[in-house]
Amino acid sequence: MHFRREKFVDKGGPDGGDGGRGGHIILKGNAQHWTLLHLKYQKHIKAESGKAGEGGRRTGAQGKDVIIEVPLGTIARNPDTGEKVAEVTEDGQEVILLNGGRGGLGNSHFKSSTKQTPYYAQPGEPEQEEWIILELKLLADVGLVGFPNAGKSTLLSVMSAAKPEIADYPFTTLVPQLGVVAYRDYRSFIMADIPGIIEGASQGKGLGVRFLRHIERNSVLLFVIPATSEDVRADYDTLLNELQEYNPELMTKQRLLAVSKLDLAEEIDYDTIRKRIPDEVPVAFISAINQQGLVELKDLIWKALTQQEHLSEEN
Repeated sequence: MHFRREKFVDKGGPDGGDGGRGGHIILKGNAQHWTLLHLKYQKHIKAESGKAGEGGRRTGAQGKDVIIEVPLGTIARNPDTGEKVAEVTEDGQEVILLNGGRGGLGNSHFKSSTKQTPYYAQPGEPEQEEWIILELKLLADVGLVGFPNAGKSTLLSVMSAAKPEIADYPFTTLVPQLGVVAYRDYRSFIMADIPGIIEGASQGKGLGVRFLRHIERNSVLLFVIPATSEDVRADYDTLLNELQEYNPELMTKQRLLAVSKLDLAEEIDYDTIRKRIPDEVPVAFISAINQQGLVELKDLIWKALTQQEHLSEEN
């Protein structure tokens, strides 16, 4: 609220300016970030308040926005309802998570022929305050799906420059690992090693749904089952069932099967395995240790990724 006062104008009219809006809280995608670790110890994030208006109809300055840089694949959720509030999937993409409060109107807006000296102004909107959960789902072209100790980490380490921990006991992989796989003519694709799935994972057993969500973002699912398995088809069906229980939409993704650890198997009936696996699932027989069948596997993956691209363009 302000009135014009000058040397020869003792009763100038109202000239209070508007208040500036408060700062926004903005999520911004940054392809250089791979985790949300940089936000671990920063629980409270507050944008600047807007400045008050001034005389002479001068609008107050806007509050400074706060930009939170997050890796691609970050989802913001309401902690009470689980509802998705925002999603960041592209580098440089900005999403306003919380809007700054609008500045109030100065008393110059309220003058009229019958009320020439309004002694009030409109207050600005109060600040918004919310708890938000940030959740990261890895963006990868190919997701490795298999039981613990199926050879997924070894396969990733051989096909890319990634160096996941490898050992001969279950649950060696405790966090998702990403690797860039080089292909022909300088092309490449990203492969993700997800911690092993066990029967009942969709209900939270083992590492449960903690990492199953990462599979939702993969274009192609590569099932990895060792050749030493008693029944490759039964293992495949168990894995497929867990994915369906977790999210039925995963059934629409392109699926491939890699029968791994050929170096450990004494005898393999290739034809029987191929006949028992559904026709729409291409099969590759590999040994990451002996570098056997990896070129054929890359060809299968690239073909599947190309098909997915064509489907996306048509849709």
